Amino acid sequence: MIKQLLKEYDYELKSAMGLSKNTIAAYMHDLNAYYDYLVFKAIEHPNHITKATIHSYLMTLRKKHLSASTVSRKLSAIKGFHQFLVNERVVEDNVILSISRPKQRKRLPEVLTLQELESMIMVASASSTPLAKRNTAMIELLYGSGLRITELIQLKTSDLHLNQGFINIIGKGQKERIVPIGNMAQTALRIYLESARLELSKVPTPFVFLNRFGKPIGRVGFFKILKSIASEAGIDKTVSPHTLRHSFASHLLEAGVDLRYVQEMLGHTDISTTEIYTHISKKQLIAVYDHYHPHAQKKE
Repeated sequence: MIKQLLKEYDYELKSAMGLSKNTIAAYMHDLNAYYDYLVFKAIEHPNHITKATIHSYLMTLRKKHLSASTVSRKLSAIKGFHQFLVNERVVEDNVILSISRPKQRKRLPEVLTLQELESMIMVASASSTPLAKRNTAMIELLYGSGLRITELIQLKTSDLHLNQGFINIIGKGQKERIVPIGNMAQTALRIYLESARLELSKVPTPFVFLNRFGKPIGRVGFFKILKSIASEAGIDKTVSPHTLRHSFASHLLEAGVDLRYVQEMLGHTDISTTEIYTHISKKQLIAVYDHYHPHAQKKE
């Protein structure tokens, strides 16, 4: 019975909740592992699942030395399924409601300095090949607009409004937002579109950023490109597409931009997600104070 209910829940996620395919796949992967545990425990009906069952399952996850964030993600998937069971009146009570998420250590995301970003762009634009022009445009757009990597690689030519200085983005949950792009990103995009994309394109395609075979560039492929460019630029930090997004938000806040404007540009539903960047700014402010203020410096 539980297996059939999981299929029905999968259908509801796909049809009613506006989640991305990757998110739904991750949820169902976690729920199938949960189902395997229930089968192991000979639990055949949702009414037989108790708080003790779920606590026991969470203990098996912790014994695998999974991170708190991974356990928390799996618990979110299970909570969603149990709420579905209540909504469909399969069970009367949601036994998982009182089970709290594991405490997670807050990690501040890696942020690049302006000098590091400029070094990366210099490396990317050192060549005049179509791929170099594409890489420069992608870096400029990621840093200049704070896009998610999925939003970047799924960008279509119809989403670009360069004369007006903005692009249309379909973000998480299929939510649309308008994102401004600065002069440097506009220039890099124009150069790529006018003199490089046509050389890469083998067949007509709506996607903006293409690989050497004329197909939309993949996230893994671009991650490797960024890593290589960062290494060549002499940057020791781990640089990913998300690093450029973090840098975009952090640099705006350091310049005094209101948090809610940054929230809108990043496409965050909850402003508390955006607030992590205020911690980055404070940390950097303290570092600057410690370095420059006479009374903050340690005596040798």
